[in-house]
Amino acid sequence: MKKLALVIAIFLLLHAAGCQTGTSGQYNYLPPERIDDGLDVGTPDEVNMNEKLIAKAANSIQGGRFKEVHAMLIFRHNKLVFEGYFEGHQYQWDAPYHHGNPVNWKRDMPHSIMSATKSITSACIGIAVDKGFIESVQQSIFDYLPQHRHLGTGGKEKITIEHLLTMTSGLEWHEWSAPYSSQANDIVDLWLPSCRDPVACVLEKPLVNKPGTSFTYSGGGTIVLGEILKNAAQMDIEEFSGKYLFEPLAIDSFNWDLKFENGVIEAAGGLKITPRAMVKIGATFLNKGVWKGKQIISEPWVNKSATAFGDNHGINIPGEDSGRNGYSYSWWTKTFSKSGEKIHMYAASGWGGQHIMVLPELNAVVVFTGGNYVTRRPPFKILRKYLIPAFGYSYRK
Repeated sequence: MKKLALVIAIFLLLHAAGCQTGTSGQYNYLPPERIDDGLDVGTPDEVNMNEKLIAKAANSIQGGRFKEVHAMLIFRHNKLVFEGYFEGHQYQWDAPYHHGNPVNWKRDMPHSIMSATKSITSACIGIAVDKGFIESVQQSIFDYLPQHRHLGTGGKEKITIEHLLTMTSGLEWHEWSAPYSSQANDIVDLWLPSCRDPVACVLEKPLVNKPGTSFTYSGGGTIVLGEILKNAAQMDIEEFSGKYLFEPLAIDSFNWDLKFENGVIEAAGGLKITPRAMVKIGATFLNKGVWKGKQIISEPWVNKSATAFGDNHGINIPGEDSGRNGYSYSWWTKTFSKSGEKIHMYAASGWGGQHIMVLPELNAVVVFTGGNYVTRRPPFKILRKYLIPAFGYSYRK
């Protein structure tokens, strides 16, 4: 039982200098600092935002209304205009609420982005397609899984890379229907001694739906995508992302240190990066895949990431105060309304309150990190209540 608890703790860890802050008093706004990281900075007023509403959001976070929000950053019109870090806790499995030592979160501290990692894995697949390592997302996954080709039978051979990206593989998978403390949760099962090869354990699941027809949330499918990338590019996702995504974005602090015993990298929830790095990724998608004049990700891939796939609509995310959502190429999609205008959003989202929210009509990116692992996560509420009203009416046309 102790070994099982340790395994579960490892899994839950996977999927899970700035302005001065404190637990009381008013939040003191300071413009983001210009550092040598490629991000231009400004103030809310310069980008037609209501600074008072942003301050209300920051005061509410600092005062504890939203429990564990560790960082909130706002990027608009290609400028970082708000960067706030707050008191919180480091992650610790065996502590109440998974809150370990208290910490003042800061700009240079990497944060586990939990399942927002899936969107980064998707971006790497897109880059691999752009560069010719992968011919097409319409190919069978077994074209790039030579060691597992024997499992491509009984209709599984029709599962494509796109089906894994959109979580429509049709493979049986129980991740949202069982608690993470239960062996009935298939993602937990990957860490048990009985599973020697996580890729095989995913692909051995029975096919219960025709591929492409039904959404089932599956971190296992994203782990398989990581192995596909490794075989296609002859480099694992740690090396690939460093060379083709993080280095071009001048992101030098990233960590894919979570690996299974056989060396397979946990590509569904194991990445740690800083909130400013999250902003850069969001800004690249906002600008149709371009960073500093260089095309990092193709515009068609960005469009696929911004648009719900097929019938992937009306999905309620456990623990999120986000209502119904769509799901695209491993990004969540949603539509808001402001003064009669539709505001589309697509977001990389992870357990505990990790988000890269891209809002094209507002020409904006909003980033959150947090530690609300067992309570409802507030970033969508903060976005609706304070931030969307704070945006001025200079919509991108």
